[in-house]
Amino acid sequence: MVAWWIWLGVHLMGDTPLGVRLLPIVSCAISSLVVFDLARLAGGTRVDAQRASVWYNAMPLVAAGGFLAVPDASAALFWILSLWATLKAVDRRSLGWWLAAGGAAGLATLSKYSALFLGPGLLIWLAWSPAGRASLRSPGPWLALLVAASLFGLNLWWNADHHWLTLIKQFGRIAPHRLMPRYLVEFVCTEVLLLNPLLAVFLGRLAWPKRRDVEPGPSLVPFIASSAPFVGYLLLHSLHDRIQAHWPAPVYPALAISAAFAAGRPGSGWASLRAMVPVFGLSAALIAALYVSLPLMGVSIPFDPAGPIRGWPGFAGKVEAIRVKTGAGWVATTSYGLAAQLVDEPAIAAPILQINERARWSGLRQGAWADVAKLGLLIELQRRIDPVALRRCFTMVRPLGVIERGTSGSAAKSYGVVLLGRPKRNVVRSGCDEPAP
Repeated sequence: MVAWWIWLGVHLMGDTPLGVRLLPIVSCAISSLVVFDLARLAGGTRVDAQRASVWYNAMPLVAAGGFLAVPDASAALFWILSLWATLKAVDRRSLGWWLAAGGAAGLATLSKYSALFLGPGLLIWLAWSPAGRASLRSPGPWLALLVAASLFGLNLWWNADHHWLTLIKQFGRIAPHRLMPRYLVEFVCTEVLLLNPLLAVFLGRLAWPKRRDVEPGPSLVPFIASSAPFVGYLLLHSLHDRIQAHWPAPVYPALAISAAFAAGRPGSGWASLRAMVPVFGLSAALIAALYVSLPLMGVSIPFDPAGPIRGWPGFAGKVEAIRVKTGAGWVATTSYGLAAQLVDEPAIAAPILQINERARWSGLRQGAWADVAKLGLLIELQRRIDPVALRRCFTMVRPLGVIERGTSGSAAKSYGVVLLGRPKRNVVRSGCDEPAP
């Protein structure tokens, strides 16, 4: 889905940063409107709805990252659209809204597999409420399920024709292989920050009610139930592996509405804290934007959150200088992110080839036109370089040292440099994933 969105944005606004990010920006605006209407549909007042919409935009993850062209943009939009259409379908007993809910859910699954948790969440909500149980006795929900499954079937069809690559890659993360509770602590702390710590206070009052005025009411059921399976899975997964901070993005709209309802109930108090939620969130986003936009002027810091976007032009210049000195005719990587970044660096006047996971590049020119009969220069994070795998793939494997990207000090990233020659197989076609026959 994110690829389709980028394609459409580029065709509308050109191959520019705005073109690439156009649809994520629009989707964030649409989500804000849907959050407002959802809060009203669930029984909230106009003030509750306004607060929910503003608070959604005051979440640092949304305020500072809502414009990014990442899969979460479309996943979050279609998730909340499906929930919105489901509420309308239950309220109006409309088959058309059920079909719209199924269509949005299906598009969410084409955005990210995490949307597969939406169906069970909606079922829990429908089974929980009298109106929902009545709707389950009608054909609407089941036709919606059929529509969603049909759209997701496009993904399964592609996978069936491509050795089930995506399913193996994504579902391979599910199996627990160790117990690491520290990831749970890391996950909770990170999400409190990205949700907005002040907003999280009101969510906490829902999680541990002490008075009747803060107990979850019927209006909160759709948001709690629809989010519960996904949030439960993330908590379980965090016991054995790291959760990326942006993964819960699809449930952020529901959390914004829930927090706004908690803040608006009689006796909830803390008026000054309510007023500070948007101030804190939007200020944090502004500071983050300024931080990543301004150069560090050579200052070395122990931890730089903007490290992934810093130092690329200078780093590309170092790579090109080594390439010219060694006579290498192409540059290799073992990660798609680094390959994509180097392809976009004009300083490197040579083809970039990801030498593993070649299915990612099937049918694309990038990384597929390197003349591997010439020497190649592997550039990769040191922890990702596997000398044994390289020697299975190339006759000559010669380490050349390390180069750094970013500011000097502990925040800099170190990349190994390896000269490769005389491949033992067709690296462009099959890559270096499997042992040579």
